[in-house]
Amino acid sequence: MSDLSLTLLTETAGDAQAIERLHERTFGPGRFVLSAYRLREHVDHLLELSLTARIGTLLVGSVRLLPVCIGDTPALLLGPLTVEPPFRGRGIGHALLERALGDAKAKGHRLVVLVGDESYYGRAGFRMIPKGQADMPGPVDRARLLVCELAAGAFEGVSGMIRPDWTFAREAAGS
Repeated sequence: MSDLSLTLLTETAGDAQAIERLHERTFGPGRFVLSAYRLREHVDHLLELSLTARIGTLLVGSVRLLPVCIGDTPALLLGPLTVEPPFRGRGIGHALLERALGDAKAKGHRLVVLVGDESYYGRAGFRMIPKGQADMPGPVDRARLLVCELAAGAFEGVSGMIRPDWTFAREAAGS
């Protein structure tokens, strides 16, 4: 990436609209029916663990982490991870991924799950979740359900449905 001056910054509330437009361009309207998006309906991502990638003032990428549980075990759901199409293949997504995982580990998180390609995420330590150990509600390709242990052995003995961590639930409107 020697030809780019990339800056990774912690996401702020003011970034929300630009990130939503990035998601619209890269994922389209079909993103809302995906199982991972459905988990985001009642629990917000953690701003302190979510990142933006910028070249100058131009937003070129984003990654978010959402608090979830696997059964009763706290974990994080990574995604969406997205990079503007003209800037793909330059290491921006990998830089976002590595920084997000490092920040999560530094803050004491032990597990991160996602739905994605093992060929891409495997180089960051993600591996396929063994069949029957964990699942997501709704339709999901189980071969794309991946986990990364941020602490050795953190996934040992963990099982169950991946669900929002309700301790982070949004307050109901009007309360």
